[in-house]
Amino acid sequence: MSLAHKGRRITLLGLVLLAGVYVRALAFTPLERFQGPAQKIFYLHVPAAWSAMLAMGLVGLCSILYLIVKDLRFDRFAAASAEVGTAFSLVMLTTGPIWAKPIWGTWWTWDARLTLTLFLFFLFIGYLLLRGAVVEPGLRARYSAVLGICGLVLLPFIHLSVYLFRTLHPQPIVLKPSSPSLPGSMLVTLLVSFAVFTLLYVGFVTQRYALALQREAQGREHA
Repeated sequence: MSLAHKGRRITLLGLVLLAGVYVRALAFTPLERFQGPAQKIFYLHVPAAWSAMLAMGLVGLCSILYLIVKDLRFDRFAAASAEVGTAFSLVMLTTGPIWAKPIWGTWWTWDARLTLTLFLFFLFIGYLLLRGAVVEPGLRARYSAVLGICGLVLLPFIHLSVYLFRTLHPQPIVLKPSSPSLPGSMLVTLLVSFAVFTLLYVGFVTQRYALALQREAQGREHA
């Protein structure tokens, strides 16, 4: 079985499971008593944010490894992860305002968490634009690695922003020193959604990595 075919199968499984997660979220997970039905988008928004930060974290780690060992596999994976992370960032930045409008009364506010996540999205876009602008593979990989490491450095500030600054954005409810502050059924739904989004990340990255291999092989044939 080819790498691309494996990626497609993983992605298809993830999409089916995602549909199941939302059936559970809408029909079998209780309403949050203060936010009502609007809170249901939480099960899409938070895992999308997690996946975007996972993607950038792996871009940064692979960038460091590339600069150390000069193995193009790390650069190839970082590029695939950045493409997928851009998509998840877009989901995060789309679902966030949809959730915010009925709760905060506004689509957007320039608080620390929202501004930093928007900056993360711009880093993804800048990373992809840089890769498209530089033709020479080695130079492209080095320049991209520097930008990928900048994205990795940004991630702790995104997570800690709700502690360091006054913000409308709620504090973490799972990734925190104390126990998760969610009822059991909500927590299970959220954790399953995290797992499904991670599976989708793996499926999408596998496909993009396989496509990069295919393009490189075609380039060698035409050289």
